[in-house]
Amino acid sequence: MKTLNIKSPKIINAQTGKELYEEAKKLSDKKTEQIIFDLENTENIDTLGCAWLLRIAEECKKHKVSFSWIGANEKVAEMLSVVSPAFEYKEEKKLQEDIIFTKLSGEFEGILQEIKDFINLCIDAIYWTILAPLTGKKFRWGLFIEEIYEMGVRAVRIVCLMNFLLGLIIAMLSSAQVASFGLSIYVANLIMIGFARELAAIMTATVVSARTGAAIAAEISTMKVQEEIDALRGMGINVIQYLVAPKMLALLIVLPCLSVLGLIFGLLGGSAWGIFVLDFNASVWFRQTVNSAYFNDLLQGILKTFVFAVFIVLIGCHNGFRVSGGSRGVGLMTTRAVVMDVFMLIAVDIIFATIFYYLI
Repeated sequence: MKTLNIKSPKIINAQTGKELYEEAKKLSDKKTEQIIFDLENTENIDTLGCAWLLRIAEECKKHKVSFSWIGANEKVAEMLSVVSPAFEYKEEKKLQEDIIFTKLSGEFEGILQEIKDFINLCIDAIYWTILAPLTGKKFRWGLFIEEIYEMGVRAVRIVCLMNFLLGLIIAMLSSAQVASFGLSIYVANLIMIGFARELAAIMTATVVSARTGAAIAAEISTMKVQEEIDALRGMGINVIQYLVAPKMLALLIVLPCLSVLGLIFGLLGGSAWGIFVLDFNASVWFRQTVNSAYFNDLLQGILKTFVFAVFIVLIGCHNGFRVSGGSRGVGLMTTRAVVMDVFMLIAVDIIFATIFYYLI
């Protein structure tokens, strides 16, 4: 190991410290592995001198050179003991592959735990919603009626309006495409098939997820933050039976009904354009609409709504139970619930389309 000794002056101050720094800098560039300061002749060192020694130590660290001193008298040694920890060379920690894998495994474990919690919630919710009432266990029928009003009755106007406008827009756009072929009457078929299979269920579920899914997540997360959930458990009340089951059963009844209303008003929106703009006779337009209605299309749209209802409630409750922190946590989980609901609607719709059009 190439070691170099540097003789220090009698006094290490701003001037002499700078000279030592320049000398050490030159030596550290010459593939030196260790620099030793001989402080035998040094009688005094001030704070500026210590600062220059710290700069020398930083320069040695930069070139991976070991830095130390010998021969310091009692006065100098006492001064240097204050700043000596900074002189020690420590190799910088590098990000290693095991650290990356540890972080990834932690993320993966968190995802698995969330999936496990969601599955447990699904099992408990299905039991307390369907099986438990059949065995004579209590069900909150009063809250069930309130939830039907909140989720269903209060959502009727926005669901009808959104579907009516969507039917009007689709009729407007599609009629412009088929007018040159003289096939404008088939816009009625398009509206009927589109709303029966997809649009009524999807649009209604989207509106309900934005209203009800967000409301469920906000309600439960607020209760969790205010420790009301813990209070219910402390009183021996099953939280799933008390909070989740009435919401689940209410939305299972409400969402299909809202979807039927959405279908009706979507057809009315399309017929408004067909009758008042395309100038078709009302009887001709509605006859064409009814003739294009098929049971399989209607069944597909209705079946989706039951699955949508289950997931909207479960996702809202799941995010509500997972909240942490204060009001910011409530807002984050509410937003997360809506985003997950929309993603779920698309995923379930793809599954239904695959089953009905490629497997059956």
